[in-house]
Amino acid sequence: MKRYSFMLEHSRRFSVTRMAAVLGVSRSGYYTWQKTRFQPSQLELARERLDRRVKEAFGQSKQRDGARRIQATLAADGHPYDVKTIGASMRRQALVPKAARKFVVTTDSDHNLPVASNLLEQNFEATAPNQKWAGDITYLMSSEGWLYLAVIIDLYSRSVIGWSMNTRMTADLVCDALEMALWRRNFPKGVICHSDQGSQYCSRAYRDRLRTHQLRQSMSRKGNCWDNACVESFFHSMKVEAIHYEPMMNREPLRQHVFEYIEVDYNRRRRHSALGYVSPMDYELKTSA
Repeated sequence: MKRYSFMLEHSRRFSVTRMAAVLGVSRSGYYTWQKTRFQPSQLELARERLDRRVKEAFGQSKQRDGARRIQATLAADGHPYDVKTIGASMRRQALVPKAARKFVVTTDSDHNLPVASNLLEQNFEATAPNQKWAGDITYLMSSEGWLYLAVIIDLYSRSVIGWSMNTRMTADLVCDALEMALWRRNFPKGVICHSDQGSQYCSRAYRDRLRTHQLRQSMSRKGNCWDNACVESFFHSMKVEAIHYEPMMNREPLRQHVFEYIEVDYNRRRRHSALGYVSPMDYELKTSA
């Protein structure tokens, strides 16, 4: 390269033939270098391909995925890259996943209703679907006031199998979420149904439904969010990825937004670290095959 550069620099003073002979290079090599010297190298082309694929995967995740999830996505498409390489590409392109913000605790455990024992005891592992379900409630702010969301998650696949939204945080909210889960899972018996000690989960209506369908109620210790960490983690992900960076919505558009996140993005597409970076739906399909 240096000899070719020298030849180019002195091409007006000396002939190419003479300089090639003195420097020990070929004329054809010099002319080829002259034609291609402004073209990107193979390394540069490979980096451009990487950056394009990373940016496309990042966009498809709605700017939610970090390097590890993008690595899994690209590997599934037949493009295996080291996670550090993907991280470097993201930094080079200033691609930053949506970051966390604090959110409101919703548990109302200041009541005299019956409280169930903690059957789960922070053991969130399950060997098959419908062994352990976990539920909780969270607030969502709309331009028209609060909207409350109750969910039930199957801890086997982390799939949201039941959910309900309402403008009031009553027993009906959690009963409706439970009803959806029961219909979706064909009314299994003996499932541990875990929640916090909120008044909605201690209500007669909710306890009667559990008893009718032969489900086993379990509750976290008072004030211990770690006892229901999987649902807390889901709410955290949902709010960071789908709520906090969106403009304030009316209640109905917010309902649709949450529906799309749960049923399309989270259950079907979002790669879960605890599942080996596959989605809840793909995990259940994979393990049932």
